[in-house]
Amino acid sequence: MTSLDLQEARLERLQATVPYLLLTVSVALTWLTDGRTLAEHLLMLGVAAVAATWIALLGRSRHHAVYVAGLIVLIAALCSQGIWFAGFFAFVGYIASWQLLTGRWRFVGIAATATISVTSFTGGLPAPTLPAILTHVFFIAAITSLVALFSLVGDVTAARSSERKRMVNQLEEAMRENAVLHTQLLLQAREAGVLDERQRMAQEIHDTLAQGLTGIIAQIQAATHAQETGAQWQGHLDTAARLARDSLAEARRSVHAIGPGQLETAPLPEALAEVVAGWSGLQAVPAEMTTTGTARPLHPEVEQTLLRIAQEALANVAKHAEARRVGLTLSYMEDVVTLDVRDDGVGFALDRAADGGGFGLTSMRKRVARLAGSLEIESEPGGGTAISATVPAVAREDA
Repeated sequence: MTSLDLQEARLERLQATVPYLLLTVSVALTWLTDGRTLAEHLLMLGVAAVAATWIALLGRSRHHAVYVAGLIVLIAALCSQGIWFAGFFAFVGYIASWQLLTGRWRFVGIAATATISVTSFTGGLPAPTLPAILTHVFFIAAITSLVALFSLVGDVTAARSSERKRMVNQLEEAMRENAVLHTQLLLQAREAGVLDERQRMAQEIHDTLAQGLTGIIAQIQAATHAQETGAQWQGHLDTAARLARDSLAEARRSVHAIGPGQLETAPLPEALAEVVAGWSGLQAVPAEMTTTGTARPLHPEVEQTLLRIAQEALANVAKHAEARRVGLTLSYMEDVVTLDVRDDGVGFALDRAADGGGFGLTSMRKRVARLAGSLEIESEPGGGTAISATVPAVAREDA
């Protein structure tokens, strides 16, 4: 429970004791100041006891109109016993009339209580003269207006306080919900980060280790075949060793999330040309690299994506296409950059690509999708294959 709740609880207890406190003060002052006989004092005490009993029995009931009407009658009876009841206990009538009645009946209850108080203070009904009657009515109207005004201000203040409390409760509830959502988002972000890192590692392993190991195996097999036929086999082993060293370096770069080594020492067109030349020498397949447009430095992730797609496309050509010629075109345009890879190999049915294809095609699609790019594939059995990757041309200084 907050401090505000504690204060409201204390205020409610105080409001419950106020009628008895005012009644006690009025009785005490009347007993001490009025020179009445013992019988008159006992009568006063009897009426006060009836008032206290009425408040205790009906003060919290649902019969508000009955309770207020009886209370006003008891206030009138007590005011006839002493002026102190008009000065103190009459306030109970004002409070009860405003809090328990509704509409115009509020003002009726307050006016009735004010009439009793003014009449008690003035010693009775006014003289049958116009000035006396107007003065009497003026004081009744003034007291009624003032009590209504202060009561209305109190209601507005209480309503605003209740509204603030409701807003605070809503804010606390929203903060609790936000805390739960924040925890869920952290868990989802952590899970998404783990999944994204797994996918990145899978793609990097496929693009580096898997392709490197495939090349090493092919060179070892070629060396074994050359040894059996008496041909030169040392060159194949040297190539296998070089591929192993390159694969190891790329694996280390992938683990540390470092970009491809070719991009560290050369711009993208030169790095692609180096990859194409190395692949052509290894596979003994003519390959040509062409650059169109004005070459410019791009965001590192854009360049890495295009280089990896080129490596993957060439690896697919080596494994499946049986091509006699390969061509790569890197096109710089105003807003996008496009990499086209074409071969004159055996091709394949496009429904295979529509179903997702192998891991290589899936990897390429994920890479371009991560950059909000697109990947298009054109192929048919016996008609070769063309792969076109388009990504935004984000400049390096905008990284």
